[in-house]
Amino acid sequence: MQRMDQDSVTSFTGFAGPGDRGPISPQISPQISPSLRALAVVRAYWLALYRPGVVPARARINPRGLDSALDQTFILERIAPGHARFRLAGIHLNEVMGMDVRGMPLSSLINAGFRETLSGALETVFDGPAIADIHLTARREIGRPPLTGRLLMLPLCSDAGEVNRVLGCLATEGAIGRTPRRFDIATAQIAGLDGRPAHRIAPAFAEAPAFAEAPAAFEPAPARPHLRLVKTDR
Repeated sequence: MQRMDQDSVTSFTGFAGPGDRGPISPQISPQISPSLRALAVVRAYWLALYRPGVVPARARINPRGLDSALDQTFILERIAPGHARFRLAGIHLNEVMGMDVRGMPLSSLINAGFRETLSGALETVFDGPAIADIHLTARREIGRPPLTGRLLMLPLCSDAGEVNRVLGCLATEGAIGRTPRRFDIATAQIAGLDGRPAHRIAPAFAEAPAFAEAPAAFEPAPARPHLRLVKTDR
């Protein structure tokens, strides 16, 4: 998938109205690819709410500002260190999984060997706080054509000021095919807020072949004793 940056967003046309519940209608550059448009909308919306040192509040998220990306947008709730569940989810996530994902853990989108990487990235989003941009690849199988994706996660705070929610977006490229589709993590880029540098996480995971066993150490058979003739007198 192509690279997305802040230059993809040119402006916002207005605000949500009474109560200042957030900006609406981000103007996205026409040069951006369709697969990245939803990511750009969600990132731009969050950036318009963000102030240095102040994470946007969940209460300020207005669906009108995300109208063109709602199918791919979701909100997570932190339930334990490194774990979160879907509170709200767009229809595209349901299509990818072949079921309603509300109430399910975010890790249900990810293949088992890569969930530790996801957990680490998610915990950094909450505790940093930080922004996570994760590149995904689904495995090809019968009835499951090539499918890649991008998972964007942006921190939100509760009314009490605790960072325990995430505004996110899942954008995919390719046919979904037979569901559910789950993803491997190719790379995870973590960007600190307030100008803190970004860094990449490369998952250290290598799947062992099916039924693979560690090779047994070779041990030579013990030497057989030589035969000898024993004479006895009668």
